[in-house]
Amino acid sequence: MPPQSTQTISGSGSTPRRYRAGVRIIAGTARGRRIRAPEGMNTRPITDRAKEAVFNMVHSLGGVDDAIVFDLFAGSGSFGLESLSRGARHVTFVEKDRKALATLATNLSELGFERRATIVSTPVERAVLSLGRGDVAFCDPPYALDAWPVLLDTLDVDLLVGHAERPVELTDRWVEERRRSYGRAKIVIASRRLEPDPAVTPAH
Repeated sequence: MPPQSTQTISGSGSTPRRYRAGVRIIAGTARGRRIRAPEGMNTRPITDRAKEAVFNMVHSLGGVDDAIVFDLFAGSGSFGLESLSRGARHVTFVEKDRKALATLATNLSELGFERRATIVSTPVERAVLSLGRGDVAFCDPPYALDAWPVLLDTLDVDLLVGHAERPVELTDRWVEERRRSYGRAKIVIASRRLEPDPAVTPAH
């Protein structure tokens, strides 16, 4: 496999920014386009093979077309950009790293997705408290950060997609739908457990 190429892209200031070619968009309106990733950034972009498998599983569970999507710990935005390409109504990207934020903004601009996206530049653990209701959340926290308890207890979405190095232990709020491993990457997809309607009296 050839090494990833490095390109120099001029930003709004006088100092050019350096990027490396990241993963590509698998399907949809931007199919085949490459996503930029910051040169030298300590991230773990998901492979094309694993991302395609993830979106195939998500599609079998309802998909992202016309969905409200959250891309948490977004990095350069791979999951959210793929969702927009596949017809998501809106994606909220949450990321606090400045290099990643600059690259994410470039990716959105180059792909023409700015009007259907919001970037939140605060820590995810704080942002999830005010995100509101969504359909799908992609969660890709750094390996060293144990953010899962907050995410699992707080997120208000129908479908959660987790990407981690260690298996994610779900809480009672979630029902496991799929679990796969791709090398070191552990993927779990879970749906919100339906709560009983208090207005409905159980049959005896």
